[in-house]
Amino acid sequence: MPKIIIDDIEVEVPSGTVVLEAAKQAGIFIPHFCYHPALGNAGACRLCAVKIIDGPVKGIQMSCMLPAQDGMVISTTDPDAVAMRRHVIEWLMLNHPHDCPVCDEGGECLLQDYTVAGGHGLRRYKGKKRTHLNQYLGDFIQHEMNRCIQCYRCVRFYQEFAGGTDLGALGRAAMVYFGRFAEGSLESPFSGNLPDICPTGVYTDKTARFRARYWDYDMAPSVCPHCSLGCSIVPVARYRELLKVTAGRNDAVNGWFICDRGRFADHGVNAPDRPRTPLVDGSEASWDQALDALALRIKELCATDGPGSLALVGSPRLSLEGNLLLARLAGFLGAVALCYFTYGAEARATMAAVSHLDGGKACSMRDVESADCVALVECDLVVDGPMLLLAVRQAWRRGAVVFLVGKGCGEEQLAQVSVTTTRVNSLDEIPFAGFNRPVVIGGTRSVDPERLAEAARHRTGLAFLLPGPNAFGAALLAGEHGAVSLEEAIGSGRIRGVVSFEADVPAGWLNGLSLAAVADFLPTGAAQGAAAFLPTTAWVEMDGTFVNNEGRAQRFAKVMTPGLPIRGLDPAGHPPRVHRRTPPGGEPRPAWRIIADLLERLGGERVEEPFDGRWEPLRDLDPEGGGVRVK
Repeated sequence: MPKIIIDDIEVEVPSGTVVLEAAKQAGIFIPHFCYHPALGNAGACRLCAVKIIDGPVKGIQMSCMLPAQDGMVISTTDPDAVAMRRHVIEWLMLNHPHDCPVCDEGGECLLQDYTVAGGHGLRRYKGKKRTHLNQYLGDFIQHEMNRCIQCYRCVRFYQEFAGGTDLGALGRAAMVYFGRFAEGSLESPFSGNLPDICPTGVYTDKTARFRARYWDYDMAPSVCPHCSLGCSIVPVARYRELLKVTAGRNDAVNGWFICDRGRFADHGVNAPDRPRTPLVDGSEASWDQALDALALRIKELCATDGPGSLALVGSPRLSLEGNLLLARLAGFLGAVALCYFTYGAEARATMAAVSHLDGGKACSMRDVESADCVALVECDLVVDGPMLLLAVRQAWRRGAVVFLVGKGCGEEQLAQVSVTTTRVNSLDEIPFAGFNRPVVIGGTRSVDPERLAEAARHRTGLAFLLPGPNAFGAALLAGEHGAVSLEEAIGSGRIRGVVSFEADVPAGWLNGLSLAAVADFLPTGAAQGAAAFLPTTAWVEMDGTFVNNEGRAQRFAKVMTPGLPIRGLDPAGHPPRVHRRTPPGGEPRPAWRIIADLLERLGGERVEEPFDGRWEPLRDLDPEGGGVRVK
């Protein structure tokens, strides 16, 4: 490995490492715009200039384009290098509109930071500025082309990394324009990454436009709840309102990016019709009243209708803590039906998929990216896990062959990321023995478990898409505790009461029951018709844990306090002038805490920590870490 000296610091780096990354390892940050670790180098911005004092080459060089070579002596503080970077900033600012006060990128803008750091504060150029017309790019992305510094990051991500075809570089020389051939919504399911990857304010999040500055944000590391892949995200909130979601970096899972569903989907957190108050028989109640009433009705049901008359229901979207406490509650009550899935087919497919992910066969998205053969079986990645589609694209870019197996796997999903595929009728037609790192990707939505077993028989890595952010954890617990699906429990004819926690139970299934209780943060049909309702916190309002499709447990941290957004409290824009301990609408509690309180009222021991036994190591899981495999 080459050894180099940067600003009198000796550092040894792997062969092929560019000087810019070598400097990072030495704790030295070289300013740059066009370089991005996920996209590589382009040499377009010329800002990362350093001076090579000694070595195979000498003089001013671009550190993002120069591989580290043994014997190099490099200076980032040489007057010539500093002057070069200062001049680059000045010419980039010649045509910039200087609109920081109205730019949503203000406070998190690299151009802003480097301009200040470089000491540039006086505009010497007296000519007219170059101007562009902005385009309408859809309801999510705001376009402000005059702020562009031609770093090419947007095009390199959109076309090369994500395989999009409707946004590119137009024009020539000093009139390069980044946009679409004609106005219209961006077509890529990953277009929302443009605001994150743009170092200035050319692309900003339209959904949170003019709402807050970076220093106003409430933020915390979190996990996306919209599919089973477990991508790292950073939700942004202010005044008890979720403003937007940005990508979090997790090199073990999603890398640097997230899909548009994870970024822009309706999270239900700010919904005006979100239920926020405990209800008993349709009337508002305090927490003590609601929990006491529910505990009394559970006791009466068990006494009247006997063992097996009550179903306790968790779900793949309920946190691991909640599902664990639900099993403890079921164990305390004795003969009750414990359910982690609503439908039988979903339960069987998910549990079958999890059972096959033993012996190191489970593949992460990083494993898929490095595969040389990818086979897709009965799945639509755009629907079930868009970021896995992006991982398949990276494998294809590196030369992997992509197979579509059977008629239930359409070419349209791969066409969205410009990947060419080969159609086969079965997995047996694929010559897996001729590849070093083959991966089979399968879906579990209404899929016969035998198809999953067929995929598992081959000597390949496996990546199964599951029906929720904690479906893997729910399946593990279902197997450990002998749980059944709610569909099977109700079909037995013995169930007279259902208590569900963040489960999507059809409202009609609760008709005619002696007890129907629901705990949720979404206004589902079952919640609206339940005799007892307990409001739970959304994932951004609590600490919790999800286990993703590969069996990786990841912690998400509390971002905001539950409560009505200030904007929705009063037409005049001010919260009620009432002294109170909790904010308006701040009654929701974490589902696991509700289960623990219910267990205590039924006569069990008070629970302060949901993790014990084999799950105890997860207590200290770092929300900013990569997570740990639980199987």
